[in-house]
Amino acid sequence: MNVEKINQIINSKPNLSTALGMEFLSTPEDNTCMARMKVDERNRQPFGFLSGGASLALAENVAGVGSSSLCPGCACVGIEVSGSHVQAVGEGDTVTAFARLEHRGKTLHVWQVDIKNTAGELISTVRVTNYIIKQRKRS
Repeated sequence: MNVEKINQIINSKPNLSTALGMEFLSTPEDNTCMARMKVDERNRQPFGFLSGGASLALAENVAGVGSSSLCPGCACVGIEVSGSHVQAVGEGDTVTAFARLEHRGKTLHVWQVDIKNTAGELISTVRVTNYIIKQRKRS
């Protein structure tokens, strides 16, 4: 999946993705996309570990980028995010979110997102449902 057009939109002005240090990556498969995020002062807890909320934000954002890439001209918004954090990751490491589209309907997309550390160990597993809103043409 090519996410370059969406990357241009994301990087054009400040937003949550840029504030937390997310980087979105294209993949060769049409039903997958990826994102990376270094664990640092922007997204860690006071104890030095990646915040669970930042992990969920990463998952929701990579799924949103995927849906937006598949549906140009639509607004793709997360309506449900559910995750489990299975391991802590410390400051200085980088996590990668691997998103796979499980359902592509006309109005709903369901994504499975696995977040792993640089050693390839599972950190969080997240399910994201996006609502696809077709933009109305203005007359």
